[in-house]
Amino acid sequence: MDKPYLVVIHGPNLNRLGVRKPETYGRRTLADVIALVKSVADGYGLDVLDKQSNHEGDLIDFLQMHGPDAAGILINPGAFGHYSYGLRDCLEDIDRPTIEVHISNVHKREAFRHQLVLADVVMGQVVGLGTEGYRFAADALCRQYQHDAAKLR
Repeated sequence: MDKPYLVVIHGPNLNRLGVRKPETYGRRTLADVIALVKSVADGYGLDVLDKQSNHEGDLIDFLQMHGPDAAGILINPGAFGHYSYGLRDCLEDIDRPTIEVHISNVHKREAFRHQLVLADVVMGQVVGLGTEGYRFAADALCRQYQHDAAKLR
């Protein structure tokens, strides 16, 4: 890519946004969420590379290919956030500013959702703010990129 970019990762079942449990996840589709992130990133002069998969290895492959050169990573790992040590280790290895997003408040849901295994390798988490959480995460990553770029000048 010619411009700096954010990598945006969507885990399992997020391709069903807008259809699956709208009372929990809202009515915005995945395309709506990607457009939202792109609108934020565009305001900072950044592009967006996004990937959704229901397969853990596909996400890891995408992160290994595009993550090391990314300005930042925004990840909604879906259910992988509760148990994917492979995804966790991948993010640790890439070592880019990363924010984890969950649309619902996982801490108010079933007990198995309370553990988030990416927590110690991400710079922050946005949990329970609906799809607006993507806006906050994208803005924070873009601001971090600006801050880091200014230090290099």
